[in-house]
Amino acid sequence: MKDSHIYDFRLDVDIPERIDKLLSLYLPEYSRSTIQKWISNKDILINGKPCSQKDKISESCDVSINVRTKPSINLIPEDIEIDIIDETDDYIVVNKKSGVVTHIAPGNYTGTLQNGLYFKYPELSEVPRTGIIHRLDKDTSGLLVVCRNLASHNHLSKQLHEKKFTKIYHALVTRCIDKPIVVEEPIGRHPVNRKKMSIHINGRHAVSKIKPLTTFKKTTHVEIELVTGRTHQIRVHLSYLNNPVIGDSMYGFKKTFFTKDLNISKTIDPLFSQYLHAYSLSFRDPNSNELKMYTAEYPEEYSLLLNQLYKDNND
Repeated sequence: MKDSHIYDFRLDVDIPERIDKLLSLYLPEYSRSTIQKWISNKDILINGKPCSQKDKISESCDVSINVRTKPSINLIPEDIEIDIIDETDDYIVVNKKSGVVTHIAPGNYTGTLQNGLYFKYPELSEVPRTGIIHRLDKDTSGLLVVCRNLASHNHLSKQLHEKKFTKIYHALVTRCIDKPIVVEEPIGRHPVNRKKMSIHINGRHAVSKIKPLTTFKKTTHVEIELVTGRTHQIRVHLSYLNNPVIGDSMYGFKKTFFTKDLNISKTIDPLFSQYLHAYSLSFRDPNSNELKMYTAEYPEEYSLLLNQLYKDNND
């Protein structure tokens, strides 16, 4: 890592919290004492202004950090299989497997996509968060873009937070959706289970555009365009509609839903968890400004269930 570089990004805030704690969660590779030192040295700007350790952040903000030190956590390179869709000098497009955590977090420093990227592309140690600018839930498969240098990192992060990325997801959900729906419901932390999100009057603005691709007897194959990007947004909004993602027990799916549908019950892989896939992604190339568009094939388990649904629907 070079002696110093400027790292600009947008910090999304779910609940008010001290800036040093928020940043230690967002940048787990750096210790909290390192982040506090940056604050004391005025190396951190919040919306263009220096902050203090006691400052609480209650809403999303722009953060700029003059990073002067190497990560305090030794990121372990691991030879993890990664499905690379495309790579340029500026970015890598990855099709993440379901069941793989995107990046390290406190208490979870191995087995992640970030560990695998560091093994395959050791030069990513020069880029904050090993170039990862957005994430997918552990059990969500599909497309992620990873930045290979600081210039592309800041350029693509800016596009992402100015909503210039187009992110399309596909999902298999319970019950029928027979027409396009726009869900505009605020999302915040669940009042009891802090690992969950929920529709909350004091939550953050969230919009999902949902369109049925194929409606089956008891299920629907849907396409979701994210207008905003809140934590668990798709899963929360689909649960709110009473159409939870198949396999997503956290947000309302029950295994007994298909008890009488033996073919479907046998096809659902209990180890696959949720049938939600980041299907397509588009953004502007940080060098040429050309519009880049990518799609990722469904995981095998997803395709098997979808094919079975078509077969049962035609019987």
